[in-house]
Amino acid sequence: MPNRRIPSEFTPNELTALLDRKRRAGDRILDLTESNPTRAGLGGAGPAELRALADAGGAGYEPHPRGAPAAREAIARYYEERGSAPLSPDDLVLVASTSEAYAHLFRLLCEPGDEILVPRPSYPLFEPLASLEDVRVEHYRLAYHKGWRLDLDSVEGALSSRTRAIVVVQPNNPTGSCFSPGEMAAVESLCAEREIAIISDEVFGDFPWAPSAAPLPTLLGERRALTFVLSGLSKLCGMPQLKLAWIALAGPGTARSEALRGLEWIADLFLSVSTPVQLALPRLLEARRPFQAAVRTRLGRNLARLREGHPAGAAFEILEGEGGWSAVLAMPARSGDVALEVLAKHDVLVHPGHFYDSAQDGSVVVSLLPETQVFEEGVSRLQAMR
Repeated sequence: MPNRRIPSEFTPNELTALLDRKRRAGDRILDLTESNPTRAGLGGAGPAELRALADAGGAGYEPHPRGAPAAREAIARYYEERGSAPLSPDDLVLVASTSEAYAHLFRLLCEPGDEILVPRPSYPLFEPLASLEDVRVEHYRLAYHKGWRLDLDSVEGALSSRTRAIVVVQPNNPTGSCFSPGEMAAVESLCAEREIAIISDEVFGDFPWAPSAAPLPTLLGERRALTFVLSGLSKLCGMPQLKLAWIALAGPGTARSEALRGLEWIADLFLSVSTPVQLALPRLLEARRPFQAAVRTRLGRNLARLREGHPAGAAFEILEGEGGWSAVLAMPARSGDVALEVLAKHDVLVHPGHFYDSAQDGSVVVSLLPETQVFEEGVSRLQAMR
C-alpha cells in the first residue's frame, strides 16, 4: 500500500471536471493557461537541435556524477554571455529537471521534519516535492501594492530552529516579481546569520517584461549564505522534453565544498541525465537566441493586450511584475470561484488565484504564451464580464 506521503484522494477538482465535460461535448475552449512552448508554437528544438542528439558519442556511456565536463563548461559559458558573475564548471551539478533539483536539495539539507520557506503566492510544486522527502513547508508573503513587495516580517515570523532553506523564485511564477536589492540583502543577511541555505529558482530569468530588456536578477557570484541557483533547458531554451537542468552553487567556500560533495554523492545514485542530451548541450544552448526572441515577442504582444487602458469598473487589472511567462489578473468585482465562472459561462480557461495561494480577492492567473489570436479573443471575453 502507498505510504502516508502519497495522496489518498485523486478526484479531479471542480474546474478540471468541468473542463473535461466541455471538451467531451465538443465545446471550443480558449486556453489561457497554456505554458508549454511546444504546444504554443514556440518550441525551441528544431531539426538541427534534434540532429545534435544523434552524436555518435551517445552510443557510449561514461557517467559523471556532476555531469559531463563539456556540458558543464557550456553552461558556464552561457552565464558568462549573460553577463553573470563568473561560474566555475566545477560548481555545477546536472539533473533531469528542476523538480529533481529540489528533491536532491531537500535530501541534502533536511532531516525528516525539517522545514523550508517558500513564497506565497507561488507555483504549487513545493508542497508535494517536500512531502515526498518528509520535509515541512512554511510560507512567507509577497504582497501587492502598486507592485509586488516582500513582507520581511512574514519571513522572520516563519523562521524556526528547523528552517534549513528559503526558496526564492525570480521572477516568481505567477506574480512575475523579483526581490529588490534591499529585500534580497535582508534575506541573505538572515540566512547567513542562521546558517540557512538559499535556493534561487531562476528558470524564467531570461524573460524580462517589456519595456525592459535587461537580464533579471541572479544570485550567482559572491554570496554570504550557501546558495543554489536552478535553471534548465525547459524554460531557457523551450525544450522541456529534453530533460536537462542544473544546480549552480555559490556562497562561502567551505560550505559550498561540503554541499558539492553531498550533491555529487546524491547525483551519483541517480545518474538521471542522458548522454545524448549532455553531448548536444552546447548546440542546444546556442538555440536559445531565436527561441527567446520569439517568446519575448509573444510576451510583449500579450502583455500589451492586458495593459490596454481600462475604464473605471473594468473587469480586471493586471498586477504588474518584472518577468516570466504568467500574469496575475485582479477581478475584485467578482465573487466565488471566478475561474469556474469564466469557464462555465465564457468557455475561457484560466487558473484560479487560490491554485497559487494568492491572497488577492477574485484573482486569476493567465499564461502569456498562448498564440496571440487565442489570447486576444480570450481576454476580450474576460473584459466583457460584468
